[in-house]
Amino acid sequence: MKKIMNTAEHFVDESLEGIVSAFGGALRFAGSDRRAIVRADVKSKNKVAIITGGGYGHLPTFLGYVGFGFCDGVAVGNVFTSPSAETIANAAMEAETGQGVLFLFGNYVGDCLNFKMAKDILEMEGLEVGYVKASDDAASADKEHWMNRRGIAGIYFAYKTAGAAAERGWSLAEVSAIAEKACTRISTIGFAFSPCQIPGRTSPVFHLEDDEMELGMGIHGEPGIARTKIQTSGEVARSITDRLIKDQSLKGGEEVAVLVNGLGGTSKEELFILFRDVKAILNEKNIRVYKTLVGEYATSMEMLGASVSLFVLDEELKGLLDEPANTPFISA
Repeated sequence: MKKIMNTAEHFVDESLEGIVSAFGGALRFAGSDRRAIVRADVKSKNKVAIITGGGYGHLPTFLGYVGFGFCDGVAVGNVFTSPSAETIANAAMEAETGQGVLFLFGNYVGDCLNFKMAKDILEMEGLEVGYVKASDDAASADKEHWMNRRGIAGIYFAYKTAGAAAERGWSLAEVSAIAEKACTRISTIGFAFSPCQIPGRTSPVFHLEDDEMELGMGIHGEPGIARTKIQTSGEVARSITDRLIKDQSLKGGEEVAVLVNGLGGTSKEELFILFRDVKAILNEKNIRVYKTLVGEYATSMEMLGASVSLFVLDEELKGLLDEPANTPFISA
């Protein structure tokens, strides 16, 4: 699989250098750590610092959410690999302003271990640290065990609500609580038509026949819940949306935000067809769509496929969702 790069070994670092160079007015490295990046204006306001991070290869997750109204810093690992605890701590220490730090990240084993170690490092330095995991992938565990689920594109809503709360000047306890509340109300299911390939590897991360798709596949190629012949957009939308409605026990009259996310190799034209079909099903169930997002919010290199997220809203969450926010990658 062809890629624009110099060497696989330097793929991440050279990409990060390109991003910081392109957006130097908005982003900068955290001191000498070239895997820790923070908002350029990170010390301009006394507020809770929100730090995220994870493996590279999912832009705009995680780095793309560093900016006003979202996160304040990010720790970046190798492709599909957790960042180190040291880098997480470096990003946090560069971003914190004395109001505490919230770690908000996707639920993966390596990330959990390293963010926990970073939390211990910061607490030994006398900093107060919150710790919230996004666990929105409804295909990876049942609702009863939702906290064991993987974190995928729905983390956008956790970033947006927690980021807005932090910009309003809420305390660490309050920002952590709203992030946790948001995470309980987000459900996502994705599907893949084709694999991606990690730079330097000689084969893709999984194999699908040309006429196959996999429902529920994770963004690193984790197994899904069903491998079938390729379905129409309407069929995929029905399968996913019915599951998401059931997962959140949604009833007629409730309001949701909908996120239709491309995994890296899917055209926006296709994503809007999928949204059309999802919206028709929600209309049929009398579930009102308050906000719509269609585009790339959590990718997997060049994987063909998409995911759909539903975020169940109340008045508090709607207000936070409506607050202005922007990064070099995302405007909301």
